[in-house]
Formats: sequence, C-alpha cells, structure tokens
Amino acid sequence: MADPKGFLNHGREVARSRPVEERLQDWNEVYVPGSLLPIVSKQASRCMDCGIPFCHNGCPLGNLIPEWNDYAYREDWQNASERLHATNNFPEFTGRLCPAPCESACVLGISQPAVTIKNVEVSIIDKAWDSGDVRPQAPERLSGKTVAVIGSGPAGLAAAQQLTRAGHTVAVYERADRIGGLLRYGIPEFKMEKRHINRRIEQMRAEGTKFRTGVEIGRDVEAESLRKRYDAVVLAVGATTARDLPVPGRELKGIYQAMEYLPLANKVQEGDYVTTPVSAEGKHVVVIGGGDTGADCVGTAHRQGAASVTQLEIMPRPNDDRDAVSQPWPTFPMLYKVTSAHEEGGERVYSVSTTHFEGDEDGNVQWLHLTEVAFVDGKLTPKPGTERKIPAQLVTLAMGFTGTDRENGLVDQLGLELDARGNIARDKNFQTNVPGVFVAGDAGRGQSLIVWAIAEGRSAARGVDRHLTGTSTLPAPILPDDRALVA
Repeated sequence: MADPKGFLNHGREVARSRPVEERLQDWNEVYVPGSLLPIVSKQASRCMDCGIPFCHNGCPLGNLIPEWNDYAYREDWQNASERLHATNNFPEFTGRLCPAPCESACVLGISQPAVTIKNVEVSIIDKAWDSGDVRPQAPERLSGKTVAVIGSGPAGLAAAQQLTRAGHTVAVYERADRIGGLLRYGIPEFKMEKRHINRRIEQMRAEGTKFRTGVEIGRDVEAESLRKRYDAVVLAVGATTARDLPVPGRELKGIYQAMEYLPLANKVQEGDYVTTPVSAEGKHVVVIGGGDTGADCVGTAHRQGAASVTQLEIMPRPNDDRDAVSQPWPTFPMLYKVTSAHEEGGERVYSVSTTHFEGDEDGNVQWLHLTEVAFVDGKLTPKPGTERKIPAQLVTLAMGFTGTDRENGLVDQLGLELDARGNIARDKNFQTNVPGVFVAGDAGRGQSLIVWAIAEGRSAARGVDRHLTGTSTLPAPILPDDRALVA
C-alpha cells in the first residue's frame, strides 16, 4: 500500500487553475501545466488500502485504483501506467472529463475529503506519454475477421482498439470530418485539448485500426450493404437526438441546440474557421440546462466575449453537501458543482421554466420569458405571479438527449429493435436482434458518462470477439443492464 499514515498527514490538494482573466484570453486547458506532479505522490499516499475498495464499485471500468495510487506514491510511473491501462483504454480522457464517481465512493470520503483519484489518474497518463511509455500494441497475428465500428466516440474507439489488439481487422466510420465524436466537437478545448485525442488516434493507426471520416452510414452507405461487407458491426453512434423546447418563439433566429453551438467553436480551434458563424460576442446569452453541457456553453460564451451569461435550470438548486439519507455513501450524489466555467462569471438561476421567447421585427430572439416552478403533488408547477423576462440574444438548449438518431435511416435499414426508452435493444453479449450487429455506448444505454461509454466499448468488444472466434479473453467490465450505484 501507499503511506499508511498518508491520509492522516496530508490534506486534499487538487490541480491549480490559471487565473480567470488569463484563461479567458485563450482556449487552453484551465489548469496550470505541471501543477500536479509536485503534489501527486502525497495525494496518492492518502489512499488507505481499504479492506473493500469501494472506488472499484463507483467506477464501471473497475479501475485498479489502490494499485496505481501505490505506484504513483512511489513514483514508479511505468508500473502505474501499466495498471492504469489494464482497465482503461483512454485515461487521459477520463482523467480530464469524468465527474469521478470513484471519488464519491472513496472510503476516506466518509469522514474526510476523498482521495484525488482523478488528478492522480491524469498525472500518471500524462507522465506516461511524456516518458514514451504509451506505445502501439499491435496484434501478434491476424484472425482474418473484419469488423466495422460506426461512431468514433469513446465507446467506438474503445471497442475498436480492443478488437484490433485481438487480431481482427477493424475500420471505424465517422460521419464528421474528424475522429472523436463528442470528444472532438462537443467538449470545448478548455476542458480537454484535442491533441490528447490526436495522439491516441495515431497509436490506434499504428496498431492497425483504419479510420473513415465523412461517411454517414445510413445516408452515404446503406447499412445493410456494410453489414454484408464485414463479419461483424458495432454500433457506437451515441444518443444524439437532442431534447427540444417546444414553446412559442422557438423558431426565432438565435436559438440553437448546444451541439449546434459548441462544435462551431471547436472548429475555430481546429483552424476550419477564423471566427465562429455563431458567436456570443457582445450578446446577452441564456443557457437552458444546468448540466455539464450547459457549463460548456457558459465557458464558451465567456471566451467569445458575451455581454452577460445566464444559465437556467428547472430543478431546485442541489445541496452543497451529501445528504446521508437520500444520497448515502458510496452512491454518486447530486451536489451543487462550481465548474471552471462558473468560476469565470455568469448567473445561475434554479427552479425556473421557460414559457416563451420574444423577438424583434427581423425574427431575432431578444427576450426569454420565464416563471418560477415548485413541486406540487410531485409535479413541477408554475408559481403564479413569478413571471418575468430576461434579455436573450443568443440561446443554447442543453437539456440532454432522448435517444439515438433515427433520421439517417441506420436503425430502420438494419431492422433494429428498440427498448422502451428508445435505445437500441441488445442481449447480454451486447448483440442486437440482428446477428452480427452489436451496440455499445449511449446508443444502447442512453445518455451517460464517459467511463460508462468506455466500459461499454470494452464489454461489447468481448461479445464481438466471442461471436467471431467462439471464445474470448477480452475483459468485459459491465453487462448491458448494469447501472450506477444509487440509493
């Protein structure tokens, strides 16, 4: 184990952020480069070597957290990287983007601030890249079997890498112009610089994975013809159908889904545009939705020079601390969270619902009308006399997603069955009702976290490998119906 008295001798320290006034002038990651290494060994020493490490239960990947904490404490970075990669294909993604349910399940967190598991994780992988310890792992022999993976988000990439390393010939199809899915175009640069994706893609190419961008299966290529060309198909197409807001004035110009707004800002960073076609500069911006995607819109609007930013959430403000009755340890609690974007300014308004939008004579949105809401008989109900309006010249809708895309024809062309929630149905091996067609990630699970997506990709890869060869030694950390630990 790490230092037996580490949790007694050291308090929790996290990565330092750059000053707000500095980071608002660029799109680089918000943390001070190199600020973790001087403190990470002490932070790793706080791991208690619990009799039952509940952090394993908090993380669907089953990360070997006490083991790599011990190696990080001893500054044995090579072995720490090996243990980290044993369960996670892309720790540089999760170490930056995951909300860390492992920390919510940390045993130390019962009585003290939890171990900074996420910070230790990202320190290990960044050190591994810098030291050259992350190398391609090409298969020793090829199976002669071919697999098409549709979608290049974390689930698709994880499945592709696992299947390539198992010896199958894998091609990843992506409808966007670059690989990465929402990692590429949905996550702002200030949360994760895209160089982290690029070097993983190069590693996967060196291992033998093929990538086909700008190809939408269902539109550009008939899904059934693709199925006939490959021995197996993995659908990792996500749950990209955004929840809309059908209120009067929705048709006004200046109202966008978050995934219409955020990718344009990322394309500026990729060099596709000099300036974004949809900018918040000088505008009063309203973000509807209080989750992480909404926070991404907030941070993006700040960097574009918004006159003001207001984030609306229909639910009440969460508690600052865990409620031991309704959200007991080791469940993942819904707490009031201040992200880096919220540190940069703006107003957050809870328990409000949009009633309608108001525009000018040219059809541009100018005002958002809202009302306060409260739970009455278990339902959110408007509170009379609380109606008001706020300026809104740019509105982004970040209210989540309702299921996989049906408009491109993929689901219907393959004749796939859906479950009661509108997700693609699958059996215990992640196989759909169509033999040889598997589904991984949000397309089968519904909107979820990046760690669940990677776990799904790894588990689906095992199902595919077994389908192709009759057996498999690939790991499968979860079953399709596994869910996060809740009270």
